[in-house]
Amino acid sequence: MLKSRIGVTNLVNRATASADELDLADYERGARRIEAKIRRYRPRVVAFVGMGAYRTAFGRPRARGGRQDERLAGADIWVLPNPSGRTAGYQMPALARAFRELRRSL
Repeated sequence: MLKSRIGVTNLVNRATASADELDLADYERGARRIEAKIRRYRPRVVAFVGMGAYRTAFGRPRARGGRQDERLAGADIWVLPNPSGRTAGYQMPALARAFRELRRSL
């Protein structure tokens, strides 16, 4: 993936059974760590998978899916639904559309 200039990381670097086990401080630390990585590697686009995590970590409680109006350390931001089976609000066709829209924007 790195040869294709694609990187993957976690917002919070510890395993949990569910996001409910994370607190605001976990998300805030993760946001600072991600921003530092963005400054270091300077990607054009950053995609967050999981709208709730993005909203909490970056203090954007009303963020919607898709491309965001703001940038993070110079990178365009995309917020995508989490494909986890626990995310019942997005069925496969909606998930595919969201990820396809990101791909086409690149």
